Amino acid sequence: MIPSAQEWSENPNKHALLFGMSGLGKTYISNMLRASGDWFHYSIDYRIGTRYMGEFIVDNFKAHALLDPFLAELLLSDSIYIASNLTFENLAPLSTYLGKPGSSALGGLPIDEYMRRQKQHHIAEVSALMDTPYFIKRATELYGYDNFICDSGGSICEVVDPWNPLDPTLKTLSDSTLMIWIEGGNEHTEALIARFNASPKPMCYQASFLLPFWDEYLKENNVKQEDVNPNDFIRAAYRAALTARQPRYQAMADNWGISVPASEVARLKSPDDFNALVAGTLENHA
Repeated sequence: MIPSAQEWSENPNKHALLFGMSGLGKTYISNMLRASGDWFHYSIDYRIGTRYMGEFIVDNFKAHALLDPFLAELLLSDSIYIASNLTFENLAPLSTYLGKPGSSALGGLPIDEYMRRQKQHHIAEVSALMDTPYFIKRATELYGYDNFICDSGGSICEVVDPWNPLDPTLKTLSDSTLMIWIEGGNEHTEALIARFNASPKPMCYQASFLLPFWDEYLKENNVKQEDVNPNDFIRAAYRAALTARQPRYQAMADNWGISVPASEVARLKSPDDFNALVAGTLENHA
């Protein structure tokens, strides 16, 4: 249930979840709130990369190490160990495991393997999201935090059905947090694309979006699967995903929460600013 502005302002136990495209301020707000000392920061991507996909990630490291005779001998004799150093600020181990489809010579994965890892991530993301109530309780009972912020991944809209009033994941999240969409405008679209093009990162997509897009990409570029440039493909897919995700985010905000403009988020300097922005949005929402 969405609180009133007064209920939000007066509640000593604020629980919120941020969602939207990466680069619009989810982690910025979460870090700011955590730095105040009064908010517990739960990162969905961190939970995925440590709890639910940590073994996959490390096994992938080991598989590559075993290709090197020197490292293989040390690894098989337990002379060295390999671990993931994934942090809130560095999600590269997870991104590297997810990979990009295309030419193996250019670091790509066969499309079947890529989709297998996408499915693993889908399952892991739902599990991490469903852990939110547990972490709210844990944050209070174990660490003494009354306020809780969940920093969700940009792909949350890919693993839920925002038009289904019985969606179990969204029901769990909306029952335990105020869901807040950080909504980017047209001015943010090109900036996000430019940022992504400069440093393409693996993404998570629904198979119903990705597979038809993959087939269309092969046809339009007259290229075989094994010759696809992974970065070129992932750039094209990202641009298309920005458009495809927008109505899903919108439905999440309309049916399950509220939205705040990314331009307003960029001006936030303190937890008080964040609380005031949410309260003002709730006032307008009512």
